[in-house]
Amino acid sequence: MKFAAENGFECVEVMCWPKGKAERRYAGVTHIDVKDFSDADARKIKALLKKYGVELSGLGYYPNPLCADPREAEVYIEQIKRMISAAQKLGLSNANTFVGRDRARSLDDNWKVFDQRWPGIIEHAEKCGVKVGIENCPMFFTNDEWPGGKNMAISPKIWREMFRRIPSPNFGLNYDPSHAVWQFMHSPNHIREFADRIFHVHAKDARVRHETLDDVGILANPLEFHTPKLPGLGDAPWTEFFAALTDIRYNGAVCIEVEDRAYEGSLEDRQLALRQSRRFLENFCGK
Repeated sequence: MKFAAENGFECVEVMCWPKGKAERRYAGVTHIDVKDFSDADARKIKALLKKYGVELSGLGYYPNPLCADPREAEVYIEQIKRMISAAQKLGLSNANTFVGRDRARSLDDNWKVFDQRWPGIIEHAEKCGVKVGIENCPMFFTNDEWPGGKNMAISPKIWREMFRRIPSPNFGLNYDPSHAVWQFMHSPNHIREFADRIFHVHAKDARVRHETLDDVGILANPLEFHTPKLPGLGDAPWTEFFAALTDIRYNGAVCIEVEDRAYEGSLEDRQLALRQSRRFLENFCGK
């Protein structure tokens, strides 16, 4: 919060993994422990936010609720519900996560599991008055996520089906344009079509290495032909993207997500990444 305040950031999305060891890169962070989260805990966090003048854009936890092991999935689902309950206590409107996917099964088979596991999550969100934003990340980057990835909410065709099966106004998207880049989709079209489902936005970029793509093809593991980058250092169409956000009158958070390994060498490098990204994004959404 102190860093955010000193560097002109208005809000932060904070992570709510259960306490323990990270199972993958960019995971496992426990900014807020939502297990047994109390009104007193909420008051302490609200006091911290007031002290620094920084808001929370929402809470985040990104597991795989559709994984093959139902007992493992139940652990994830219960933690998502705890996060939603904590968001309510904090007076927040957003909780962000993944839909998940059993990477070894077809989409048709995954829909059957979706119908069993997701309606209860969204019913809980409705009771709490919290919107659940699903990030559009395929979670398919490397061999351990082959062949289907660990999050099926990757495209407009799938989002339409998600919202047909669960038409709740509390069920929407946490949209990240970088994932459209390496899937060769045009993110502004997504924003305009799903205007009423854009609850939260991540600002991350990606660069497609076409010289490598010519060698390995699009059926290779995605990290073989693309690289996550800071906003403005990749191929995302930022001008058109923010034009689309203004067209739909989006006035929610745009949270910088850093996965650019060129800026991971030290804490100073990671802080530089945030400041540099902020300066770039001020062209479109700065105050």
